[in-house]
Amino acid sequence: MLRRTFILALAIHAGLAAQTAKYGSNPAAGKTFTHDGVKLYYETYGAGEPLLIIHGNGGSIFDVGAQIDHFRKRYRVIAMDSRDHGKSADTSDEVTYEKMAGDLAALLDHLKAGPAYVLGWSDGGIEALILGMRYPGKVKKIAAMAANLNPSDKALHPEAVKFIQEAVAGMKAAGAPATQQGKRELKLMQMMLDHPNIDASALRSIQAPTLVLAGDHDVIADAHTLEIFHNIPNSYLCIFPNASHMIPFDDPARFNGAVERFFREPYVKRDRIKDFLSSIEKMKAAAAK
Repeated sequence: MLRRTFILALAIHAGLAAQTAKYGSNPAAGKTFTHDGVKLYYETYGAGEPLLIIHGNGGSIFDVGAQIDHFRKRYRVIAMDSRDHGKSADTSDEVTYEKMAGDLAALLDHLKAGPAYVLGWSDGGIEALILGMRYPGKVKKIAAMAANLNPSDKALHPEAVKFIQEAVAGMKAAGAPATQQGKRELKLMQMMLDHPNIDASALRSIQAPTLVLAGDHDVIADAHTLEIFHNIPNSYLCIFPNASHMIPFDDPARFNGAVERFFREPYVKRDRIKDFLSSIEKMKAAAAK
């Protein structure tokens, strides 16, 4: 029961049964390739500049269906089931965000699709940031929704950390999972307790314009989202009011609209004082007419 509660409440993708099963299970769009000895499943949609969309922990392509549906009208959308997720193969060793980001970089190479716009949600947001740090030539712009740099209660709200700890402990107390899906769930939840381990200063190497997003009632601590924003040189910040970690699913129109505007408009490096004074002058000029 504890495992089921965790998956429904925190595994990032509750209530997704309302979506169609098209995305993530579409033979016409689905293909596989192998990287690092792992067979990985991906789907592509639309045409135009490449846009890589990355799902969260315990999820699959299916979870980002609302984003695929929106962005495929303008971009060549690429989405992949991460290793040990969805239709991709399981691995015998530990899963890390660095390994999953390496898989994504290999997919872009496989498809000859770079540099790409990158949109990542939750664990996908972490992978998006790692792509920006480790594979800068493959990234054009990054939108990272509700990412965290470490698994501490300074990065996630303490109650979220406690919830994950209790879920993992409950699964282990019940003995080794009997099903492959159960093994996956334990492995991926354990990953959230152990990873990632990224120093905030490492984000300063990201040169791609980056939009850092979160809900104002997210499971990611507000101060941690600000820390990520402040350490990326060319970044914007977007905090959605009256929104949770689940806004890409709960309110895709609002979420997708913010991301699309960021992708479509040129990035402008702001100067707090100079831009403030410039707008004051414009306001005075408008009042004088």
